[in-house]
Amino acid sequence: MEFDTDIAIIGGGLNGPTLALALAKAGLRVTVIDALEIKTRKNAAFDGRSYALALTSTRLLQGIGVWDAVKDNAQPMLEIKVTDGRAGDGPSPMFMHFDHAEIEEGPMGFMVEDRHLRRALLDAVTATSDITQMSGETVVSQQVDAAGVTLTLATGKTLRARLAVGADGRSTGTGERAGIKRIGWAYGQTALVCAIKHEKPHHGIAHQFFMPPGPLAILPLTGNRSSIVWSETAQNAAAINALSDDAYLDVLRPRFGSFLGELSLAGQRYTYPLSLSLAHNMVAPRVALVGDAAHGVHPIAGQGLNAGLRDVAALAEVVADTLRRGEDIGSDSALARYQEWRRFDNTTLALATDSFNRLFSNDNALVRMARDIGMAAVNAMPGLRRGFIREAAGLTGDLPRLMQGKPL
Repeated sequence: MEFDTDIAIIGGGLNGPTLALALAKAGLRVTVIDALEIKTRKNAAFDGRSYALALTSTRLLQGIGVWDAVKDNAQPMLEIKVTDGRAGDGPSPMFMHFDHAEIEEGPMGFMVEDRHLRRALLDAVTATSDITQMSGETVVSQQVDAAGVTLTLATGKTLRARLAVGADGRSTGTGERAGIKRIGWAYGQTALVCAIKHEKPHHGIAHQFFMPPGPLAILPLTGNRSSIVWSETAQNAAAINALSDDAYLDVLRPRFGSFLGELSLAGQRYTYPLSLSLAHNMVAPRVALVGDAAHGVHPIAGQGLNAGLRDVAALAEVVADTLRRGEDIGSDSALARYQEWRRFDNTTLALATDSFNRLFSNDNALVRMARDIGMAAVNAMPGLRRGFIREAAGLTGDLPRLMQGKPL
């Protein structure tokens, strides 16, 4: 039977193009179907987010030939400081401090702005002959049979592939059409996101300040700039976001503190509602899900994209190994290997981020005392602290080859 492509990837965000590049290196023909136009993706003001890429995620990007185009705009994360408290009162004396010097591999990770990472991926995809981009296209139906999957697009075109991969976010149409159900809930929180210029250097230190309405992450960017991911109740966030830039900064300053000197906005402000969304299964016949299509989590630990990139690296490895054995890359047995590899880790991450958010986003005096004592205990135990550092760097668990710095 004729196939238009070996693998069709639905979704052109970050995970989709990354997977396409990995699969193309394995000798597969890949088509990326993106509902947005390329010019929208390449617009520097399109998203506004920045990402804490774990060390192992940067190895993946190196393996697919993208990291060299990103690294000059990447800020190493050398330390992480975690504190608890209230806005205006300053942090609790109990804290956790993680230093990259306690591991041998180098920085725990790098902060990269969406505008740089997205453009590097798109440029690499455009330069790869085995990848076809279909921008401004949406899938309206998918039909699976014993040999493959047929996708019908809104324009009436059809595309025949051996495997379809949903990288189309939490509201994944790919998963829904495949009959994959989801569980999840809203947190009643909204993330206020922006970049801040500050007077003093951050020295590559990331800060996580837990407050009753939600955490404030201060994440180092290149130069004297930091990315802010500021979680508030949905009602508070709407009111804060409606303020002028000067008034917005007036609300942020008592939460941010004065340790980096004077603050100013460095670009546009964004908001994103926060929720948990977890697929019951990561696979269905001839269909696999990666990233937020499989597991959308709270940004409290900054691991959402890293988990998605682990999905990408694992799926690429399973498909490449299946191809080398001369087996069907879209078979139930191949997809079962992928799900077995990634499902437990993703479920654990979803539960952990949900629990951390519930534990820290409250002002109960007894709970505050218990969590502060817990943070102090972790900070006082070098072995446990080192374990947290290795977890933040993505160095734990069953790593795919690309995340070990090895070829696919």
